[in-house]
Amino acid sequence: MQYQDCTAPAQPADEPRAGAAADARRLADANINPATGLATDYLNHFNEAIMLLEMLSSCPDCLADFLAWRPVSYRQHFSASRFAGRDLAIAAYDAAEPAVRERLNTLASAMNAVLEATRTALATGMPEHAAGDIAARAAALLRPLAARTGALINGNADTVPAGTPQAVIDGLMKT
Repeated sequence: MQYQDCTAPAQPADEPRAGAAADARRLADANINPATGLATDYLNHFNEAIMLLEMLSSCPDCLADFLAWRPVSYRQHFSASRFAGRDLAIAAYDAAEPAVRERLNTLASAMNAVLEATRTALATGMPEHAAGDIAARAAALLRPLAARTGALINGNADTVPAGTPQAVIDGLMKT
């Protein structure tokens, strides 16, 4: 057995790790952004709810589907999905930079807050035209949040405001 000096790095810092390119390729092949460790598949959960809200004014039968929608975390989404790389997506999320995960969770919480408030309002049995108006307003609030979440997942974190879910919503309401 040969002694290894543990004070020196096993590989010089300026040389890329041999497996780094393979790891990045594996993530990209699974539709996971190698830079952020996040997958846009999570947005499907929110896009489904937004689509139902957008359809509500012309298709009131969508209300039951929207009322059945429930928020799920990133991990819950992938644990329950048929996404081929679901285990890799969860592992990459867990390994992602904590600030990126925090921003993702803040944006997801903001979307969940809008969706939950909308669900509560629509569950009261209001007239169809009023339900359509509320649904359209909620969808209008959610679209920019979903776009910002997509930007974050795709590596454009500078476009995503930090803060609490309420601060994100308040910022959207001012514009």
